[in-house]
Amino acid sequence: MYEEIFEKYTPEKENLIYILHEIQDAHPQHYISEEAVAKVAEYLRIGLSHIYGVLTFYTMFSTKPRGKNIIRLCESPPCFLKGSENILRQLRDLLQVKTGETTADGIFTLELCACLGVCGNAPVMMINEDVYGDLTEEKVENIINSYKGGEK
Repeated sequence: MYEEIFEKYTPEKENLIYILHEIQDAHPQHYISEEAVAKVAEYLRIGLSHIYGVLTFYTMFSTKPRGKNIIRLCESPPCFLKGSENILRQLRDLLQVKTGETTADGIFTLELCACLGVCGNAPVMMINEDVYGDLTEEKVENIINSYKGGEK
């Protein structure tokens, strides 16, 4: 897998984020393993600490395994004012996980994010690449059930 990704990029430090994104997207558990970090460090000839600095700075990266579907609930002020804390409570109840955890069946990981950029539709969440806005507890339940039922 790594060689195929590396072939797309010259071994320059400027390509680090692009390479990390591709590695994470290619992994079935949507994360970057220690092995991957070591391979990237070797390919780009940069230190492990630099790579881990990038991985821990950007919230879109994960160094621990995640579920098939990553739910990111916006916790920005507009979403908070429109009830994102109720949506978070609903998600925790439906999924039986805390923020940052993955469901026992490996289908969902629940995360918070700073802003999804669609404040006019607050509260908002993103599941993988799909954005859902104007959320209510009923909408959230229907959305989650559609993923559980294999519709997504």
